[in-house]
Amino acid sequence: MASFIRGGFFANRKTQIMTCVGILSALCSYLVGDSDVYVTIQTIVAVCGVYFMHKLDNNKGK
Repeated sequence: MASFIRGGFFANRKTQIMTCVGILSALCSYLVGDSDVYVTIQTIVAVCGVYFMHKLDNNKGK
């Protein structure tokens, strides 16, 4: 139970999960018709940029 409260397997994967959710959200909004290709690509690039900046920040202190 303590492992579940601390996050268990997903404890250090919050950024990866949020990146996947952002990409899926952008793709689903394109498929539904709420956005066009340019907005979808722009959103995916922005979400991936946040992910890579987070990874770069984590590796900086090592």
